[in-house]
Amino acid sequence: MDYFDSISEKDSVPEALNAKYLYLPGMEPDDIPSHFMEDSIQLRWQDELGNNVTTLEELQEYVDLTAEEKEKLQEVIDIHPMSISRYYLSLIDPKDPNDPIRKMAVPSVNELDVSGFYDTSGEKDNTKLPGLQHKYKNTVLLLSANVCSMYCRHCFRKRMVGLTNDEVMGRFDEAYEYIGAHPEVNNVLISGGDSLILPTKVIGHLLEKLTRLPHLDYIRFGTRMVLAYPDRILKDDELLEVFQAYSKKDRRIYLSTQFNHPNEITEQSTEAVNRIIESGVIVNNQTVLLKGVNDTPEILADLQKNLVRIGVNPYYVFQCRPVKRVKSHFQVPLAEGSRIVDEARGMLDGLSKRFRYAMSHERGKIEILGIMGDEMFFKHQQAKDPEDASRFFKRKLDESAGWLDELQECQPE
Repeated sequence: MDYFDSISEKDSVPEALNAKYLYLPGMEPDDIPSHFMEDSIQLRWQDELGNNVTTLEELQEYVDLTAEEKEKLQEVIDIHPMSISRYYLSLIDPKDPNDPIRKMAVPSVNELDVSGFYDTSGEKDNTKLPGLQHKYKNTVLLLSANVCSMYCRHCFRKRMVGLTNDEVMGRFDEAYEYIGAHPEVNNVLISGGDSLILPTKVIGHLLEKLTRLPHLDYIRFGTRMVLAYPDRILKDDELLEVFQAYSKKDRRIYLSTQFNHPNEITEQSTEAVNRIIESGVIVNNQTVLLKGVNDTPEILADLQKNLVRIGVNPYYVFQCRPVKRVKSHFQVPLAEGSRIVDEARGMLDGLSKRFRYAMSHERGKIEILGIMGDEMFFKHQQAKDPEDASRFFKRKLDESAGWLDELQECQPE
């Protein structure tokens, strides 16, 4: 049985999980499209996502497209679908073809460039069960969905998001048994897709089960909904009650989000962060360094400063992975990225510069430490092979290289 259909109604699940609909204050029945109606004026946040922009005809309501662009972009979205929340589209300056929000959300003809590869971090090799990856000794990753509230054009799981559920967890009981049988695992990351696309009842079920395992110190959720569709948080009090029920003073829930540009920090996303924090959940941010989006020291520094201001912890700045249909137009060369990060850090205070600049390589999370002379220096922060743990190493500097594999090893002196 699929785990979505096997949710238990145990007494230990918080009362909040039994709520089925949401009420939007101030709305009258005539204000709500008929396809949103269910019994009354109550509206489910899932139905709002049904209003996402998914066709080029709908997209033209927000941005200008030439006939030539439409033809090429249709070819792109036939391969990798488009889905953008109306909220996120509202952040785009329609007069600016280089708007950073547009670059992350709206398909580009550059996606027809197929350089790179789809599984850049060796996820297939680390899959132990469908939807369960165990790459690092202490961490299990659960792929809980193959959809998001907005399909990022730089997505590193482009191979599956909006396309196939073959890699998605199908039987949670099997995943639960695996985690229970591995006491060395002290944390679980629930990701996707976007983990908060799951119904609140399912999220509560996952937490109710996972918090029974005494060897888990914390549980994380990976999501961009905080900034791409903040109504998921703002219009679902039950979700916040679930978080509050399971995020305890001696065992916290963490939320890993991905703010990539200061323009994503709005009144709505700030309030969503605030409510999550008030529910007892700790919010960390993992920025991706993206060409044309945040690849200047000023923008990157401004982003980190503003994240700290609203209570979000800068955690990582990730090197964009060499994903097929992503690499050519989003990846910044490593050397350039290192200089951008160094200069940005020079503009930041202690709290704002806590992040690590790193790449999620098939060998592990590798921190990019910097450049000295004609060499680049790296350190394993997490390693698939225990022998690589904390290993410090260097490579010959190559100004055009965007990934570790493109750098030559230094010859022994």
